[in-house]
Amino acid sequence: MTVAGRASGRAGSRRAAVPQTGLLVGGLVLLAVVAVLSMGIGAHPVPPGEVVRALLDYQGTDDHVIVRDVRGPRSLLAVAVGAALAVSGALIQTLARNPLAEPGILGVTAGAGFTITVGSALGWAAGQAGQLGFAVLGSVLAALLVAAVGRRSPLRLVLTGVALTAVLSGVALGLRLMLPDVFDTYRFWSVGSLAAREQAPLALPLAAIVVCLIGALLLSKALNALALGETVAHTLGAGVGRVRAAALVLITVLCAAATAVAGPILFVGLIVPHLVRKPAAGSVPWLIVYTMVLGPVLLLIADIGSRVLLPTGEVPVGIVTAFLGGPMLIWAVRRYGAGSL
Repeated sequence: MTVAGRASGRAGSRRAAVPQTGLLVGGLVLLAVVAVLSMGIGAHPVPPGEVVRALLDYQGTDDHVIVRDVRGPRSLLAVAVGAALAVSGALIQTLARNPLAEPGILGVTAGAGFTITVGSALGWAAGQAGQLGFAVLGSVLAALLVAAVGRRSPLRLVLTGVALTAVLSGVALGLRLMLPDVFDTYRFWSVGSLAAREQAPLALPLAAIVVCLIGALLLSKALNALALGETVAHTLGAGVGRVRAAALVLITVLCAAATAVAGPILFVGLIVPHLVRKPAAGSVPWLIVYTMVLGPVLLLIADIGSRVLLPTGEVPVGIVTAFLGGPMLIWAVRRYGAGSL
């Protein structure tokens, strides 16, 4: 390639990056606006200006206490969980080369539900801290088993995850039907909600999410090569086995931490990558960045909806995301066809 050609290519790359950077800035502004609205909407409404003052100039008034001690931590949790689920969805879709894949296919959600059920039956999963620990344990063990059995191909990985999910879900359901006390304990975790979850010990899960989000950004260039196919990735010098193993670790920890602290929240990992796939223009790094921003926006909007849909109480946010995700799944199947399943 001539010098003029290389210069032209670099100029074209810069021109392509400008609109993507603008979209990213717009997404960050949207995230900030939705976060402020989320901290102001509820049974006791707080004006947006007062929300900003509570964050920047805390005075100890009732509005400031509500924002700083209740809704602020809840919004922070929504941002972390939304980013974790959305990025893990983008990673699993890239890894499996299946646009209809979502984090649950690794058995993470089913593993968490199974260990919480067993822990409740043994009397060890009492309280939020106990449920958090058992959820993380089950998520990690299930994902490790799926990865060990299905590591050789994306199709085998998906089939193993589906099979393990069916087995664990069936056994856990049987235990809950036989033991009503276990069902009572499980049902509070299983709804997928952000309400009162900010009171649990969250430092370790949130730290794990932040570290894995950074890891996803660092791995995104290697995944860009892997998305072109294993043969092309080998030609480009990417270590396919190492990249796949690292991606599986990131998916497992992200989804496990999010599921443990908020319960199973479906469709976020499926919806968000599809919404940003066109702006990302086939670039995995941009796909990861966009999902990292739009995932929290979607979950914050769903959380706002969960507070205002019923005048007498809250709708679990997992129900709201399922309501949004159903039509999205139908759209995805119609767009990509049954061959992608």
